[in-house]
Amino acid sequence: MIRLAAFLCGSLFGLGLVVSDMANPARVLAFLDVAGRWDPSLALVMAGALIPSAIAYRWVRARTTPVLAAALHIPNQRQIDQNLVIGAAVFGIGWGLAGVCPGPAIALLATGQAFALVFAAAMVGGMLLHWLFHRFRSTEGSP
Repeated sequence: MIRLAAFLCGSLFGLGLVVSDMANPARVLAFLDVAGRWDPSLALVMAGALIPSAIAYRWVRARTTPVLAAALHIPNQRQIDQNLVIGAAVFGIGWGLAGVCPGPAIALLATGQAFALVFAAAMVGGMLLHWLFHRFRSTEGSP
């Protein structure tokens, strides 16, 4: 049931990205071009998403247990550390260069566009490099 719910939520998210044209790299790059022909539509979509998100978050936090799981898994770390800053910078640079981030990239895979396939392959490659790097670092100190 959890996987079905995840699939349905992901599909709804992807559909929303496509319908709102937020999976279009040109639209995202126009939003990021504040010194040129700035397109505020992404800001309007983000602002519109805050209302249902805030309502859902309050509803989830008010429950004692989740609907489809045994416990809530909400991060408790509130400290801004080096990993967060570096990860945010890498994400932002990639988003600014390509005009697409992981959510829209996955939604664009359904189109079969070469750009989406290359971006998704690079994204998976980056995840693999991250995993290898952290695996290497964690075994570095062990005998």
